[in-house]
Amino acid sequence: MLSGFKTFILRGNVVDLAVGVVIGAAFGAVVTSFTKAFLTPLIGLLAGKEAFTGLTFNIGSAVFPVGEFINALISFLLIAAAVYFFVVTPINALIARTRKAPAPADPTTKKCPECLSEIPIDARRCGFCTQPVLGKAA
Repeated sequence: MLSGFKTFILRGNVVDLAVGVVIGAAFGAVVTSFTKAFLTPLIGLLAGKEAFTGLTFNIGSAVFPVGEFINALISFLLIAAAVYFFVVTPINALIARTRKAPAPADPTTKKCPECLSEIPIDARRCGFCTQPVLGKAA
């Protein structure tokens, strides 16, 4: 029972997935930090507020932290763009490059050498001009 679990855990795709999750979490932390440290103050300067992260509005006694939501939204968009442009696009290009075109189908007709009509490939005589036809291709 434990040997099967060990085989499963040591399989390449499970280890690759674990590494991807850890690197993705670290990348998410870097992007979130970049958003809070650089983009939020820049947007705050453009909007005329110094503390953009502290931007809130109240309805009754409920406080809605709009600045935090915008930070999270910007972080999400940056991560999604990075994943798309640095992972999805190159993988799709690689797959498209390695995909082979399907082999052309065998011909089912040939041209009559006399009247140039399309006739079945196995025909020995043209159905249009009754000229004898030799071989599989004319």
